[in-house]
Formats: sequence, C-alpha cells, structure tokens
Amino acid sequence: MALKITSKCINCDMCEPECPNDAISMGFDTYEIDPAKCTECIGYYDHSTCQRVCPIQNAIIADPNYHETEEQLMTKFNLIKKSR
Repeated sequence: MALKITSKCINCDMCEPECPNDAISMGFDTYEIDPAKCTECIGYYDHSTCQRVCPIQNAIIADPNYHETEEQLMTKFNLIKKSR
C-alpha cells in the first residue's frame, strides 16, 4: 500500500526530506504523499522513513485506496529508479 498523511499532520516538515522517492510535497493544508511514487521505502530501507520521523502518532497511515503487495512496491521502486 502507498502511505497517506492524515489531517493529524502538523506540517512539521520532518517527512518531506526523508522520502527517497520525492513522493511527499506540501498540499493545500498539509503534506501529501503521491501514491504513484510511494513505495513505503521498499528498495531503500526496512521501514518507512516518513512514519519513523513523524512526531504525531498515526498521522501517516497505509492508504486503503492503494492496496499493493511488497512485490508490486518493489516493481514500482525499480521503475522509479530507472526513470532517474
């Protein structure tokens, strides 16, 4: 699954620089995660870095609209890596 930032976000700016895929950007009111770029850090790290650095519990959650297996996330990682 891609991750999503909820309305609990306090715009602390911790998550954006941590994303290796540049999937996080400032939205209208809070930061947002582009599901086309989010691999939950698969291919880079063992855990999602944005969730690790976020000071607000459950502000970044799995997006129920984007069900992806670990294999699908790895495929997305490889496609993103090739396009750079």
